[in-house]
Amino acid sequence: MKTTTMGVKLDADARERLKQLGAAKDRTPHWLMKKAILEYLEREEAYEYEKQEDMQRWQRYQDTGRHLSQDEVKTRLKRLADQAQTKTTE
Repeated sequence: MKTTTMGVKLDADARERLKQLGAAKDRTPHWLMKKAILEYLEREEAYEYEKQEDMQRWQRYQDTGRHLSQDEVKTRLKRLADQAQTKTTE
């Protein structure tokens, strides 16, 4: 994978904090910034994916009116848990 350089403008306080944290963790400021950005991307992409799934579920409900009550969900989950428990004890 080809990499490119991007700039991030930080004020003096943020740069100093980054340097100090890097020294404490024996990592470079560059490593810390890259890790922070990658973790942020993972978290936000997961959020967007979940949001899309929720919107699809909502649309499906609006289209069909089909839903499960909380009691129905509890019953189904208990049945699945019981089945799984039975399989593990066999």
